[in-house]
Amino acid sequence: MLSILDRYFLRELAQTVAATVVVLLVIVAGSAFARVLQQVAGGSFPASVMFQVLGLRTLDGLTNMLPLASFIGVLMGLGRMYRESEMHVLASSGMGAGGLLKPVLLLSGVLVAITAVVSLWLGPWAVRTSDMMVAAANRSVIAVGLDAGRFTDLPGKGGIIFVESLSRDGSRLGRTFVATQRDSDGQPHIKLISADSGRLYQESDGGNRFIAFEKGWQYDIPLGTDDWRSMHYARNDTALSDVQGDEDDDPVHALDSWTLARTDAPDARAEFAWRSNAPVLTLVLLLLAVPLSRQNPREPRYGRLLLAVIIFYLYYLLLAMGRAQIGKGHWHNQAPLWGLHLLVVLFAAWLLWKQYSPRKTATLRPAAGNA
Repeated sequence: MLSILDRYFLRELAQTVAATVVVLLVIVAGSAFARVLQQVAGGSFPASVMFQVLGLRTLDGLTNMLPLASFIGVLMGLGRMYRESEMHVLASSGMGAGGLLKPVLLLSGVLVAITAVVSLWLGPWAVRTSDMMVAAANRSVIAVGLDAGRFTDLPGKGGIIFVESLSRDGSRLGRTFVATQRDSDGQPHIKLISADSGRLYQESDGGNRFIAFEKGWQYDIPLGTDDWRSMHYARNDTALSDVQGDEDDDPVHALDSWTLARTDAPDARAEFAWRSNAPVLTLVLLLLAVPLSRQNPREPRYGRLLLAVIIFYLYYLLLAMGRAQIGKGHWHNQAPLWGLHLLVVLFAAWLLWKQYSPRKTATLRPAAGNA
């Protein structure tokens, strides 16, 4: 059974962590939105799936955001109690480090479980779903800006195209008219194509896109002369603008965790190490937050928070360096990363012992009276 004091600590800390998660989530979403806009402008995927991709990318970003949000939330929650002298009152009534660790560990269990679900399953699922959504959108003529019932610039070809009708998924075209202009031997030519129907397809690597026109006529008309040619065809393919790849795409990042665990490639082992260390990072940071949050009411309000953020940055940087070493094949297991976690836990235990260990009190001697 939880005591009244335990429930109070859990409520205060959970509210602060939740508020911190919301604030950092807005920041992560803003950063993801800027990146998505850049990719849309670069042609990596169409604007029609922009907001769906944004939501999935934000969900994937929770893997790195949740440990930091939990750390800052507990720091701010306990720091407020120290500033308002609540912790000093509780300490004077006999509450030690054990009474403070119990609610923190209970909250840690929930946050570690959420981080594990996000890092090992939900984040990779979001990446795979985003990639499939983008690939499906790029297989549609809607992705290249075509719209039924109006003339549209032919993407990347300097001409115009008119489509009478489109299928709902944008993969099939109805009656179509295309007009382009090109120069041949210094002579401008007009190329006209009419078709009863058409469909969009991509190469096997997904890079180049084409429209396959079916059952129609093609006319090649040199301007200023009467020497024009016509051709009746069963199929006529026209290239569209290429799909621009994303330079930051990492195929390993989209793999599920079970596949990564069974893959011996260095980059796969590095990705799995990063995912599996995220829950441990959350737990260690919450343990570290307990001693770091203790402050004197006269100290600057955000002094301890600044120190904690610096420690988090160094801790996170060392983990990232360890991930890079695994990815390069220099380390073949996660032992150095687990050793780093252990060192931080020992550092947090040393801080707790230093703060809550019994201190020697000076013996007060009575003042000498007059003989």
